[in-house]
Amino acid sequence: MSRLILAPMEGLADYVLRDVLTRASRYDWCVTEFVRVSGTLLPLRVYTRTCPEVERGSRTYSGTPVRVQFLGSDPACLAANAAQLVQLNPAGIDLNFGCPAPTVNRHRGGAALLEEPKLLESIVAAVRAAVPKEIPVTAKMRIGLTDTAYALASAQALAAGGADELVVHGRTKVDGYRPPARWEWIGRIREAVKIPVIANGEVWNVADWRSICAESGCADVMIGRGAVADPFLVSRIRGERGEQVSPDDWIALCPLIAEFWLQVLAKVHARHAPGRLKQWLGSLQKNYPEAAILQKRIRELRTVEEVNQVLVETLNTKFSMPEEAHRMALAA
Repeated sequence: MSRLILAPMEGLADYVLRDVLTRASRYDWCVTEFVRVSGTLLPLRVYTRTCPEVERGSRTYSGTPVRVQFLGSDPACLAANAAQLVQLNPAGIDLNFGCPAPTVNRHRGGAALLEEPKLLESIVAAVRAAVPKEIPVTAKMRIGLTDTAYALASAQALAAGGADELVVHGRTKVDGYRPPARWEWIGRIREAVKIPVIANGEVWNVADWRSICAESGCADVMIGRGAVADPFLVSRIRGERGEQVSPDDWIALCPLIAEFWLQVLAKVHARHAPGRLKQWLGSLQKNYPEAAILQKRIRELRTVEEVNQVLVETLNTKFSMPEEAHRMALAA
């Protein structure tokens, strides 16, 4: 059976959504949003803020291991911060060479490094040397910057540097997230390196999972936005739920939406909480018409109290606001 991994998704899959998604489906591991490493040794609180799971064995509440992702271009600085992070005993360290965001790329981060194979190798080698062998060091890349000219050289450099595994997103930086993902290029990279390759990109349903495995030749798959749009997708792939979304799935999802809302209230200021819920419902409505209805009902709402009332009426599940969230709501 495939290993199935929850992707890092900047601005979306924080520890709250990681918790909920790993409750909904069984993942082999997941990866945090990136920690930007640039010129300084970061204090441990930076890591515990991004990945509070390190304070409970580097696992989500459901028991899924969490790897911390770094983004940067300075081998020595990345290595020093990796050694610092080791004090918290993370489940693994992942290196980001795939982020396509212009603000990241302008500062030589993410996919911007994919035409510098020597630097890629130096980064991985430095981090690998700073981390005990029992802690995995992985890397995530795209198939290129503007084209695929450096795809194989970049992958081989990451492998030569000592990466234990390689996640390959089947798009270039300039492709962004526009379909299609070029799964065949993931297969070319798999054939060019001797370390395990994990396929990533444009997996929205069970049929897509079968196709990415077939076209890339990879047994293992990382899933991102598809899992946000259907939290039970990985359970479907594992054969634990029906392959198609059913009304029963919405019933099972309602308590998870309520849990997500409560954790958001405990994390962010009350005025920002409705936006987080609307963001997730916007993804869920791809598969769940009930989510579209709920999204419409709360679209114009601005206060926690208004949203609470709609959720109580809609989700058919009782929940109470945590004390900290209640204090934040009153302060709004």
